Amino acid sequence: MHCMKRRDLITLLGGAAMAWPLAARAQQGEKLRRIGILMNLAADDPQAQARFAAFLQGLQEAGWAVGRNVQIDIRWGDRDVERNRKNVGELVALTPDAILATTFPLIVALQQATREVPIVFAGIIDPVGAGLVASLARPGGNTTGLAGFEYGMSAKWLELLKEIAPLIKRVAVLRDSFTPVGIGQLAAIQGVAPSFGVELSPLVVRDSGEIESAIASFSRGSNDGLVVTISTLAEVHRDQIIALAARYRLSAIYPFRTFVRSGGLISYGPDIVDQFRRAAGYVDRILKGEKPADLPVQQPTKLELAINLKAAKALDLEIPPTLLATADEVIE
Repeated sequence: MHCMKRRDLITLLGGAAMAWPLAARAQQGEKLRRIGILMNLAADDPQAQARFAAFLQGLQEAGWAVGRNVQIDIRWGDRDVERNRKNVGELVALTPDAILATTFPLIVALQQATREVPIVFAGIIDPVGAGLVASLARPGGNTTGLAGFEYGMSAKWLELLKEIAPLIKRVAVLRDSFTPVGIGQLAAIQGVAPSFGVELSPLVVRDSGEIESAIASFSRGSNDGLVVTISTLAEVHRDQIIALAARYRLSAIYPFRTFVRSGGLISYGPDIVDQFRRAAGYVDRILKGEKPADLPVQQPTKLELAINLKAAKALDLEIPPTLLATADEVIE
């Protein structure tokens, strides 16, 4: 799956909602199981494609084949509240054997819609504090999955930013006003800001226009930094945020390496694509009879550091050799 060309995968995704059910009905040899998937990004988003491909790879490794013993019903959200509400209703009405989903709003909507269909999440921050599960060890109810990271990791963003750009004095923290977990991420950063001698400016935004105006208003020139917290908003508009950081010469740190591969300076966070591959393992266990209530919520096994040397050069930054040595990916 990793070697699949982008256009081939786009073709596959575009036909998923129609072609796969038809193919599934054509197979009579085995009992057909049904999996619903709710994605928060658009179907043609490269990151969405990578996550979907990783999930399919995980299913294949567990012995499931689309059209032979499993049917996939997938819906794409692209941060559209009304569309997501419709997607939730459509998938639950299909009574699948399990639903894979990501982001807090989608999981909440699913839990409100059904207490019977098993729900597996990937990349959720603090699922216990958010009230999605009773505990990590024993989730209870019909929901379990893989947690994204703990709030404490947010403090590491500021530490890395100061290490890569020691002269910064002012740092903006960009967060989505629709994402409750953004408050916890901001609080963790605020807790360590005094020890790094930086002045924080929370930028609470709702859309592309507010992202542009907030970053423009914050920026004053040299020695400014930017922390981009985890949210669907940031992922949908990552190219815009990266371009704005470059325009205003902001040393910026991001939550996922896809930002660095798109031109961002540095990132630190979980391998969200791998979480979708691992989530397939939980879906497999549920299809084979296990209950979500008995499957512990998994924590990230590894946090990745990625650095873009071209972006660093444009900002006249010299990356410390110790930081380069610990990076999981360095883009020339």
